[in-house]
Amino acid sequence: MNKHFSLSAAAAALAIGMGCPAAFATDGYFMDGYGANQTAVAGAGVAYSQDAMAISLNPAGLTHVDDQLVLGISGFMPFRSYDAGGYQPDPHGLPQALPGDHDSNNDIFGIPNFAWTHHLGPDTVLGVGLYGNGGMNTTYPAAVFGAPSPVGVDLQQAFMSVSLSQRFGQFSVGVAPILAMQTFKATGISTFGGISLNPSDLSDNGFAFSYGGGVRAGIEYDVSPALRLAVAGSSRIYMTDFDLYKGLFAGGGSFDIPATITAGLSYDVMPNVTMMLDYKHIFYSDIPAIANPSTNFLTGCIPGASGGTGSGCLGGSNGTGFGWQDINVYKLGVEWRYDPQWTFRAGYSYNDQPILPRDVMFNILAPGVVQNHITAGFKYAYSDKIDLEFAAMYAPDTTVKGIDVGGLGQPISISMYQVETTLGIVYHFDGRRELESLK
Repeated sequence: MNKHFSLSAAAAALAIGMGCPAAFATDGYFMDGYGANQTAVAGAGVAYSQDAMAISLNPAGLTHVDDQLVLGISGFMPFRSYDAGGYQPDPHGLPQALPGDHDSNNDIFGIPNFAWTHHLGPDTVLGVGLYGNGGMNTTYPAAVFGAPSPVGVDLQQAFMSVSLSQRFGQFSVGVAPILAMQTFKATGISTFGGISLNPSDLSDNGFAFSYGGGVRAGIEYDVSPALRLAVAGSSRIYMTDFDLYKGLFAGGGSFDIPATITAGLSYDVMPNVTMMLDYKHIFYSDIPAIANPSTNFLTGCIPGASGGTGSGCLGGSNGTGFGWQDINVYKLGVEWRYDPQWTFRAGYSYNDQPILPRDVMFNILAPGVVQNHITAGFKYAYSDKIDLEFAAMYAPDTTVKGIDVGGLGQPISISMYQVETTLGIVYHFDGRRELESLK
């Protein structure tokens, strides 16, 4: 395998990766971790970079990584459902949720990841990464909101980064511009046309595409050989509008990707045991389509048979959204390097609940409610150049209860639990060597 891996191969991987379906991820709709290494420690490690997938968390950490190629695939299984009680006709003419307990179909998704690093000099590292968010996906076979077709949404997001990282003594810095692509479709929600500014661009228009960019950057400080501190973050990623769904998303189809910031530390409690503690904040409230309350239409939209009027309507400048809040995420991970061949990992993460009871009806389509994540995994050094990795994640069932968006008292609860397994392989171009030997 050639050490000087071609960037054109990375571009090809991006094209392939975009064909993969999405599911509901874990930190709202962000993945808990990217690749087997991060997944095994619940996404912790902003201050402890062990492979090239650090480009997705803290590109500064790539200065601790040798020349390598990482490939992985996650089997992601989110189990989504809702339960609704009886209802009465809505005076606004809105549909209500179909009563009963209903499960979403399509519970197994494949999410790939790819990363590559190459030292340009003793303290300078070039990196390339491809990774995807789980996004959002629901597919209810029943006519949940009265439309004849199955009901659901399908949001896919993929990112490609090219990073440059530099070490200055005890400090490392890294910058990774991000190219992003989204696809989205919605089905079976045309019955909300009475509160949409553009009912023809609300539902059942197939896949729409959106493109954009942003930047991720980070810094790491080695306080001592055993203690490391780091901060990293991603800017808001500005995306082109989903024109085919300008009657759904606030701002006429606008759906940017929110900014994130992560801070953390890692500490070698023993020569072969490292603990990681991270704090992450996701700024969902900056994205109107995600954050605007689902009740905005009550005061900002006049329903009509051929569509609504007013800024609070679906697609309006202050349009009805999903009501997601900013969330804080807390991650704890541990790595035990048992012997030269075996490394064992485990982790736990907890995030705030992004969905309020008032917004449960619209979030039948987007039930990103899980909060706890329990993870474990291992790395096996198959040879001097090849590591094999495995990780598993379980997110216990979480439920949020509320009432219908029109406030008529129909009880609705949305629930989800998740299982994920990830396989990975790491190829070390120069064999498994300490970085000092590369300088």
